[in-house]
Amino acid sequence: MPLGPVMVGIRGLVLLSEERELLCDPRIGGVILFSRNYESVEQLSQLAEAIHAIRRPALLIAVDQEGGCVQRFRSGFTALPAPACLGRLYDRSHSAAVVAAERLGWLMAAELRAAGVDLSFAPVLDVERGVSRVIGERAFHHRAEAVADLTLGWIRGMRQAGMAAVGKHFPGHGAVVADSHHELPVDDRPLEAIFSVDLLPFRRLIADGLEGVMMGHVLYPQVDERPASFSGVWIGDVLRGALCFTGAIISDDLGMQAAACVGDLQLRASVALTAGCDLLLLGNDWESAANIVDRLPSVERSPLAARLGALRGVGGRCGSPPQRDPRWLPAVTLATRLCSEAPR
Repeated sequence: MPLGPVMVGIRGLVLLSEERELLCDPRIGGVILFSRNYESVEQLSQLAEAIHAIRRPALLIAVDQEGGCVQRFRSGFTALPAPACLGRLYDRSHSAAVVAAERLGWLMAAELRAAGVDLSFAPVLDVERGVSRVIGERAFHHRAEAVADLTLGWIRGMRQAGMAAVGKHFPGHGAVVADSHHELPVDDRPLEAIFSVDLLPFRRLIADGLEGVMMGHVLYPQVDERPASFSGVWIGDVLRGALCFTGAIISDDLGMQAAACVGDLQLRASVALTAGCDLLLLGNDWESAANIVDRLPSVERSPLAARLGALRGVGGRCGSPPQRDPRWLPAVTLATRLCSEAPR
C-alpha cells in the first residue's frame, strides 16, 4: 500500500484502536508527533515501532525538533541550541559555525533515528529580520547567504545520520510580524524582492538535493491571492518551475488560523492538494482529520509515493545507540556550550 497524502497526529502516548484503523487508510502517509506523545525514549521507541508495524511500506513518523524553543522531545534527548546560536558563531568564524551546524544536525537526527523517528521538519530557512513573532531565534541568521551556508552544514549532518531534510517555510516567513498559528501574515513585497533574498537558501539547498520543502501560510498579495500553501503560483510556477524542485512538498498544519481564509478544513485540504502539495499536515484535531481523510478521493499517484518515500529514515533504528558513536559526546558538549552562551 503506497503512502497517501495526509499526515495526522495522534492523541497520546500509545496508539488507540480507532487510530490504528485510520492509519490503515491508504490516504494516510504518516504521523506527526508532539510533546503530548512523548514520555521517555523507551516509550517513544515502542510507539514508533507500533506505528511502523501497521503497514508496508511503513508510514512516515515526523516531529518538529529544530532546537531552542521548538524541541518536542526533551528529557532523554540532548537540549539543542536555537539555530540563531549558530548564526552568532558564524559572525565570529564562518568555518567553525558550519562545522558546528553539521555536528548538531547529525546529533539531532541520530537521536531521533535511534528512537525510530524518520524525520524532523528541519531546517528553518527563513531569513530573520527582527520583526517576526514566530521565527526569531528559530532562524539561523539575518543574511540569506549565512542561512544557506549553515543549513547546508546542518543537512550534511542529518544525512550522515540517515535523515532527509525538509526546508521551511517556503517562500519565507521572516519578513512578516504576524504568527501564522494565530492570524494570517501578509507580505506586500513583489516577487523580485522575495526571489533575491528569501529564496536564496531554498535555491542553494535544492541544488544540493533537498528532499522536502514545507510551505508557509503567508499571503503575498503581489504574487497570488492565496497563501503560499494553497497557491499554484508559488508551488507550481515558482517552486516546481523556476526552482526546478523535484522533492516532496508539504503544507504547514492546515489547522493553523492563517489557513482559515481558504475555508473549512475540508476545503483547505482540497485546495492544497490541487495547488500541488504532496503531504497535508493535520496534527492537532484528530476527529476533524479522520473526517477529512474519509472524504478525500483515493488517488493513484506514483510520483507522490516516490517523493514521500525519499523522506523515510535510513539505518539508525537497529544499530548502536548514538551514545556509542565517537561523534556523540563532542556534539553534546558543543550543544551544551552554545545553549549556555545564548542570550537570556
